[in-house]
Amino acid sequence: MRSAIAALALALAAPLATAGTVTVITSFPKELTSAYKAAFEKRNPGITLEILNKNTVAGIAFVRETAAGKRPEIFWASAPDAFEVLKRDKLLAPGEGLANPKVPGRIGNYPINDPEGYYLGQALAGYGIMYNTRYLKANKLAAPQEWNDLLKPQWFGHVAMTSPSRSGTMHLTVETILQGEGWDRGWSTILRMAGNSAQITERSFGVPDGINNGQFGAGPVIDFFGLAGKYSGFPVEFVYPQMTSIVPANIALISGSRNPDEARRFVEFALSQDGQELLLQPAISRLPVLPYAAFGGRIPPGYPDPQAIVKRSRVQFNADLSEQRYAIVQSLFDQTITFRLKELQAATKAILEAEGKLAGRKNAEAEALLKQARDLAFAPLISSQIADQKEFQKLFASNKREVALAKQITGLEGTWNSKAKANYEKAAELARQAAASVK
Repeated sequence: MRSAIAALALALAAPLATAGTVTVITSFPKELTSAYKAAFEKRNPGITLEILNKNTVAGIAFVRETAAGKRPEIFWASAPDAFEVLKRDKLLAPGEGLANPKVPGRIGNYPINDPEGYYLGQALAGYGIMYNTRYLKANKLAAPQEWNDLLKPQWFGHVAMTSPSRSGTMHLTVETILQGEGWDRGWSTILRMAGNSAQITERSFGVPDGINNGQFGAGPVIDFFGLAGKYSGFPVEFVYPQMTSIVPANIALISGSRNPDEARRFVEFALSQDGQELLLQPAISRLPVLPYAAFGGRIPPGYPDPQAIVKRSRVQFNADLSEQRYAIVQSLFDQTITFRLKELQAATKAILEAEGKLAGRKNAEAEALLKQARDLAFAPLISSQIADQKEFQKLFASNKREVALAKQITGLEGTWNSKAKANYEKAAELARQAAASVK
């Protein structure tokens, strides 16, 4: 009798643990997820929205490591290349019938929804520079308009960045620069910006939070961080450089989830008129995928026009290219910037000081030394030819845990780390020699 009662209790309890719950993995801030949770649960009594906040890279790893039948229901993030990674690994379920027919097919030349239907655009996102107006005034800094502005000597120590391995949106920012400027010149821009940075923050939130409160002067962020700060009353502004891109922030069903039917209802809500209007709340400030005409004049004055930004942008973002070298870019950034920031800062400072001393003077010896220093400090450790090799990409994209593969990757990363340290130290030495040779 006891065993029968226990079995009945287990049978009744098991469905209650998951039924009616939609678990969402997302990198989005609480201001956004709380608004969607409250609105969705109000419209869908009996369904609970559970938010599992992880940065995009950690979110991908979580889905990969969770067994089918136990996975969360929804993946919701700003990085289309991350969704391509999940689709490649067969971790997304098709979203037939979920697309809102009022959403345009493209933003510029970029499809808003995955052509194969595995993920859907839920908002639009651009990448640019957020800055604190009070900080700039106090430090006599001109408002930045382009990425190159953050590379200037006067910006040394006033910039903040995060790592693409900690932030899907930072990964897209890095890729936008790499695709817009090319591999070598793009990495030079990224390395010089990092050299001017005071900090590589632990999370993508760290950059906008630090700019909002005046800890940092400026930094690269996704647009909604800058716009949300501005429309929430912080002394901040956000600008889209010409080297930017407007791409969809996506939502997708995870294959092997526990409650796929309830998950579909949340996706439908996020794409509905009501769901899109939540994006316009000041604390959220995202660009809807629905055309502005659908909002009947409720778009805030001065709100960015994504179509206008796309027209003047110099980047046609290629999500396939970004997905192919996804892990390579993250690893190279961490080994040469995140883990070697102190040495990169020292090399950058020495180079800037030597450039200042040499300004307006002719000194062939100093100029040659400075060129060597810049080449060592601000050039990528691997060429685009190596980064584009299919076997090299496959090695870093591997989801396997073979000891031999892990050892090979670790060896490469260790080499990059050591080489970066040696290069930065040599660059600083050469820059000091250049400065000393100027009379």
